[in-house]
Amino acid sequence: MKKYLMAGVVGVLTGTLVSTQIAGPLIAQETEKSVNVYEQLDLFGDVFERIRAQYVEEVDSEKLIESAIDGMLSSLDPHSSYLSPDDAADMRVQTSGSFGGLGIEVTQEEGFVKVVAPIDGTPADIAGVQAGDFITQVDGESVLGMTLDDTVALMRGPVGAEIIITVVREGVDEPFDISIIRDVIKLTAVRSRVEGDTVVLRVTTFNDQTYPNLKDGLAKSVEELGGMDKVNGIVVDLRNNPGGLLDQAIMVSDAFLETGEIVSTRGRELEQSERVNAKAGDLAEGKPIVVLINGGSASASEIVAGALQDHRRAIVVGTKSFGKGSVQTVMPLRSDGAMRLTTARYYTPSGRSIQALGVSPDIIVEQPPRQPETDEATDDARQQRTEADLRGSLNNDSLTEDEILQIEADREKAEQAAKLRDEDYQLAYAIDLLRGLSAIDSK
Repeated sequence: MKKYLMAGVVGVLTGTLVSTQIAGPLIAQETEKSVNVYEQLDLFGDVFERIRAQYVEEVDSEKLIESAIDGMLSSLDPHSSYLSPDDAADMRVQTSGSFGGLGIEVTQEEGFVKVVAPIDGTPADIAGVQAGDFITQVDGESVLGMTLDDTVALMRGPVGAEIIITVVREGVDEPFDISIIRDVIKLTAVRSRVEGDTVVLRVTTFNDQTYPNLKDGLAKSVEELGGMDKVNGIVVDLRNNPGGLLDQAIMVSDAFLETGEIVSTRGRELEQSERVNAKAGDLAEGKPIVVLINGGSASASEIVAGALQDHRRAIVVGTKSFGKGSVQTVMPLRSDGAMRLTTARYYTPSGRSIQALGVSPDIIVEQPPRQPETDEATDDARQQRTEADLRGSLNNDSLTEDEILQIEADREKAEQAAKLRDEDYQLAYAIDLLRGLSAIDSK
């Protein structure tokens, strides 16, 4: 018994001794790091003073410091940046749903400014800017080497004024110019409409109005169809949606989920991590859902698509999404400025990170290029003659008049869906998919 006790005591004493021996160098290392930090801050102060005193022209000290802060933040990743008081005010306005500008979401990729997505109905969208375009010049001035915020500032200007951006696009041999007239951007976060027996929810952004717009739009479309029993499914169109507010992405996901995890965020420290679960209640009442995504679907859009995909609540159709799997926190600073700092990564319910990989669709459907419109007379000439067109053809004696009218109404819906394929093939595919699922369920 004594031997065991002694062994235990020796073990404890040895452990204490070893811990003390290791702790000494660790403390010394931390002290050395602190000294190095203060030395670097002294170096910064020295450079700052020399610029102020000896630069060829007089400099604005405030702008110099702001540039240094912005450089420090932008060196971390493409999404961390300094927001001047004006920029911070603009950002607050944008998330409320109305602002002035071109209507494009941009990011920086290897020093180049890349369009994440144009926003529906905005000047950039109307002018033909596309997701994936690289902006190389603004009004003839090269933006290569500029920070993202500087480029955005260059694109700002008075409403009604023209701006010319030079664009490099995949599949086009030479850069080309696009003329855009600046305007006030008033965002309708969600547009709802009915296509046949399907409700289409076009979600353009995630701002303060997204969930309320979605809830109201869905209710109105369901009422238009005569109740949820008449709805065969719902399309949630997230194509070219650059993202926005995290809480709105969570609310939209929760709108269609009864239970389970929606998203988790993991920061550097344990207390920065969070897991968000769905609350009971499904606005779609269990109806099948198709989510449409493409390369312009980013951030909050990917949270929604990933959550509904992981829970098998929706079929995801389209092409691979953008792949922005990080969370930015906007932190107020002195003088009404702010900094946007990447503080966490987010993960879908299955634990996968979307960062740099994006959400992969369950069914890949490319959007074909628009074909030139054919002459209406040519289309009419191509219409096939049927038995009913022949003189003296027999009547159908197996159906009542009401049943024949119903068949003709169903055929009209199918023909309208076929026309939609020429306008928006991906959306038409999603609607056809829901129609097929509905037909199987009805049997």
